[in-house]
Order: sequence, then structure tokens, then C-alpha cells
Amino acid sequence: MAKVSQRCFQATGRTTFICDFSPPRSGDPAVLRQAGIDADFISVAYNPGRAVRVNSAMLAAAIKQHTGRDVSFTLATRDMNRLALQSQLLGAQLLGVENVVVVQGDPFTERDLALVKAAGDITPTGLIAAIAGMNQGLDFRGSKLRAPFDFCTGATVDLGRGVREEAALACRKVLAGAQFLITQPIFDVEDAARFRDAYAGAAGEPLTIPVFFGLQVLEPEGIIFSSVPESVRQELAQGRSGVEIALELCQMFQESGLNDVYLVPPIRRGGARDYPAAQEVLAGARRI
Repeated sequence: MAKVSQRCFQATGRTTFICDFSPPRSGDPAVLRQAGIDADFISVAYNPGRAVRVNSAMLAAAIKQHTGRDVSFTLATRDMNRLALQSQLLGAQLLGVENVVVVQGDPFTERDLALVKAAGDITPTGLIAAIAGMNQGLDFRGSKLRAPFDFCTGATVDLGRGVREEAALACRKVLAGAQFLITQPIFDVEDAARFRDAYAGAAGEPLTIPVFFGLQVLEPEGIIFSSVPESVRQELAQGRSGVEIALELCQMFQESGLNDVYLVPPIRRGGARDYPAAQEVLAGARRI
């Protein structure tokens, strides 16, 4: 299986797409038919909505086996301690899945906390460093593993929380061992330049690892987050296609040199995803 670092723009000279994919709330193998998306990587999310869903690493392995696509899986620090997290990573290695994106996971609500308890044993930056240690053959106790890992580890960035703050956090994640970054969707390509400048200021050197900037496909009846500009909301309300808006933004990405893209398919009420719309964007992007 190819690693993200091997198929990114910096390695291949062509635009590279990672497409977000939600695990289902069922073990029905029929979900694998939805994963035939023409992206360079299918990235399986971790329990969206804080709901019980198929294990992200297992689903990524099944997609790889069923479709032949390269994959990654997301792993959250919220729900497991170090022992459980590193054991899950060993399982992913056994299944041949070697791209992992580390996140904290959305915090539980008060209602959630009446039913479940967050682990909070390690931060995402700490887990990234732990994976780097496992790549050297050591577990969290410093004990030797039977064989070293060979994981390609990604970290996330949310520029909506503040460019300077996220740049400083990204710097710490890169120092811990992150090999690529994924951002939440952006709608202004200047945000990418501001982030790179802020990173260089925090790190004292330019950012050299791949950054997959988020490109969200919207639809009027879908879930639209607060980060979506009012002008885009109005275009949707007036009947403009979300695919058309995404393709226009994708062209702006490429004109600005943003050639690593994290594609987010439309999210419908109840959590269903419109993967055909994502496929339309991918097909159109290849023609740009």
C-alpha cells in the first residue's frame, strides 16, 4: 500500500486527493460498494457524531481489499488509553494499513457523559510522538516490539480556530513526527498562505511536509457548518450546485499552488454522505 508521503504532489508532481469516508452504523458489507471513489486515498473517519460505528482501521482494510484503493484511517485519543491505542495500531499494521490520521475527537456532551467516559490519556501530539517511537520499534513503556512500525502519520489543522494558534500547534505536531497535515475545509485560498506564513514564524523555517487543504462539497439540505461563508450559503439557497461551487474553488486551489486536497463529500441530515457528488468533483477536477 502506498503511503500518503509517496503519492502527494511533492512526490508525484500531480494533484493528489484524499476523500473523507464515514464508517456506517452497521457491519453490512454493502457499504463497500460506496467506496469506489476515484480518489488517491480513501480516508475513513473515526466515529462521526460520537456514534457507534464500524472500526475505522478495520473498514479501511476492507476497502483496500475490496476496491484496491489506497486508504488511511483516523484514530482519536478521546476514547482509548495508550495501551489500547497502540494495540489498535498493531492490528492496523497486521491488516496492512499504514496511513493514520491522529485527532482528539469531538468532546462528549453532558448527555454523552451520563453514558460514557472519555479516556483523555494522551494528547494527539503525544500519540504522534508515540507512533514515531513505534516506528523505531518501541512501545509506550519503552519496551521493544517484535518489529518496528512503518506508519505514515497525519495530523489535523482547523484554521477556523485561529491561524496563529493552529500554526503553533501544527509546528508541535510536526516536531513530534507528523508527516502530513489535513485542514478542515477552507473557502478562501489566502488562508493557506496565512497559515504557511504563521507556521514559518512559529517554527523558524518553512513548512515542508504536504498539507491537504480541505475542500467541502455542499448541498442545500445538507449539514452546513458555521465556517461556511454567508456568500456561499446564499449561492446554494439561490440554486447553484454545490458541485459547481466546489469545482470553482478547486480551480482556485490549483491556481494558488494548493495541489494536495482533502475532499469532504456532502453530509446529509442523519449522517448519510453523497459520494456520487464527490465523484463528480473528482472527475471535474481531473479536467481542470
